[in-house]
Amino acid sequence: MQTNNINVLNFIKKEFEGWGKFEKIVFPLEILLITLISIYMKDKTAALISAICGICATILAGKGKISCYFFGMVANICYSYISFKNSLWGNLGLNMLYYFPMQFVGIAKWKNHLKKDTQEIYKTNLHKKEKIIYTLAAIFGSICAYFILKYFNDLNPAIDAITTVLSIIAFILTVKRCIEQWYCWTIVNGLCVLMWIDAYTKGSQCFATILMWSTYFVLGLYFLYTWKKEIKNS
Repeated sequence: MQTNNINVLNFIKKEFEGWGKFEKIVFPLEILLITLISIYMKDKTAALISAICGICATILAGKGKISCYFFGMVANICYSYISFKNSLWGNLGLNMLYYFPMQFVGIAKWKNHLKKDTQEIYKTNLHKKEKIIYTLAAIFGSICAYFILKYFNDLNPAIDAITTVLSIIAFILTVKRCIEQWYCWTIVNGLCVLMWIDAYTKGSQCFATILMWSTYFVLGLYFLYTWKKEIKNS
């Protein structure tokens, strides 16, 4: 039992290594700010938990920490519930049928590519041929998803289709540790902000979700910059 406790404490300690002063101050403030605003706006509990865990997962993923997947699991469950309540079937299916099981795949893949000193993953990028394949898959997949979601009376089939398909591709790139994931996530996050603003104006109590996706958008740009810098230096 004592050995297990030591291993857990050592794991937690490693997860907090390699953080800059800016990150140590700004990231916790972001989470605190969203929590206070969500409470003030009287958001649903599921929306608040989804926002907090989702932002923690994004920050940890950006830092290349494997613990991002544990927060991701909780965020997936809560976000699926919110999507169900707002008739966003693409996002519901994406989270329950894809994101949640892929958390386990991510853990299995990342644990074999961690730096010994900081326990962060080694970052990579795609070859030109791979970039073309993923781009064509995103375009074709989005068109197909649009007509499927429209048939099922999705609240916002166009945005839901694009975000669903790009999220699938982005998560594959996340597991593969590719910097191109952040281009996909930035597009997804920007569109999701618009989608949830639309849902909010129609009466949904999801202000925390709007804040969550807005924060994702900013974090995506930040980690795109830091990953570029790290890959260039290495």
